[in-house]
Amino acid sequence: MPGIRILTETDLREIVKLDMEVVACVERAFSLLAAGGVEMPPIMSMLIPPFHGEVDVKTAFVPGIDSYAIKMASGFFDNPKQGLPSASGLMVLFSARSGFVEAVLLDNGYLTDIRTAAAGAVAAKHLAPETAATACIVGAGAQAKLQLQALCLVRPIEKVSFWARDILKAQAAAEEVADVLGIQASAASQLEQGVREADVIVTTTPSTEPLLRADWLRAGHHVTAMGSDQEHKLELEPACLAAADLYVPDRQSQTEILGELHHAISAGIVPASRQFDELGDIVAGKARGRSDAKQITICDLTGTGIQDTAIATFARERADASGFGTDINA
Repeated sequence: MPGIRILTETDLREIVKLDMEVVACVERAFSLLAAGGVEMPPIMSMLIPPFHGEVDVKTAFVPGIDSYAIKMASGFFDNPKQGLPSASGLMVLFSARSGFVEAVLLDNGYLTDIRTAAAGAVAAKHLAPETAATACIVGAGAQAKLQLQALCLVRPIEKVSFWARDILKAQAAAEEVADVLGIQASAASQLEQGVREADVIVTTTPSTEPLLRADWLRAGHHVTAMGSDQEHKLELEPACLAAADLYVPDRQSQTEILGELHHAISAGIVPASRQFDELGDIVAGKARGRSDAKQITICDLTGTGIQDTAIATFARERADASGFGTDINA
C-alpha cells in the first residue's frame, strides 16, 4: 500500500500563496476544461438550515493529470458570531491510475479560498478593461480581501471601496488592505455610489436577494459575481445579465442551476436555450473575451471541481519539493 502525505493548514499556508503561479495554475485548469475529456460530475450540495450551513462536494478527473481531488467544503455563515471562520473543509487527493489515496489536505477551506480568488483573477485578466484602476468589493470577509488581492495581480488597481451591511466590517477590511496592498481604500456607505465609481466590481457575499442593480452599470464595467453558488443565492438583479454585452459562466451547466444565470432564466430575462462561451473557452482562445473598452462584462463564478484538482495537485507538488507534510503508511 502506498504511503499518504498529510498536509495541515499551517503547511499549506507556507507552500501555497496567492500569486501569479497559482493564478496560472487555475487559468490552465480552465483551458483544460475547454479542451474536453474532463470528467466533472455535478456538485453534490446539502443545506443545513437550522445552523445557516451548507456543504458542497466537488471533484474532477483531468486527462494528463495523474491525480484527482475530492473536495468537501462547508460554509456556516453564523460562525463569525462564535468567533469562527464561516468556511471550512478538506481535500483528498487520489491516484488517477489506482484510486489509492495519495494525500489528505487538511486546509480548513484555505485552498478553496485561494483557488476561488485565483479564478477571479483569471476572469479579470480576460474580461476587465486593461486600464482598470478602481474597484468596488461587495462584502468584507476573507474572500472579499482575497479577491481584491488577486485582482491587483492582473490589473493596476489604485483605489478600492468595500461595501458590507455592517459598515464597521467594511471599514476594517479597507484599513487592512490599505496596509497590505498599499492602495487607497475606503468603506462605501452606499453601494450604488461605490459601483458607479468603480471599473471592476466583485461580489463576494452569500446574499439571497439582489444587491447589484442593472441601472447602476455603465460602459466599461466588469463584474465578477462569485457568491451565488447555491440555488437560493443571488447577488445580481437578473436584469444585469440583459444589460451586459458579454456574459461568461465558469461552467454553464452549473450557472444554470446555481449561479446568476439561474435567476435570469427563471425571471425570463435569458432564454433557457441560450448558450454562452465559458471562461475556459476564452482562456483557451476558442472564444473572444472583452473586445471593446466600453463593453459591460459579467463573469459568473460558481466554482468548479477542476479548480480543486488543479490546486490540490499544485499543493502536493509544492509539498514534495519542499518536504512539507507528514507521511503515514496506509
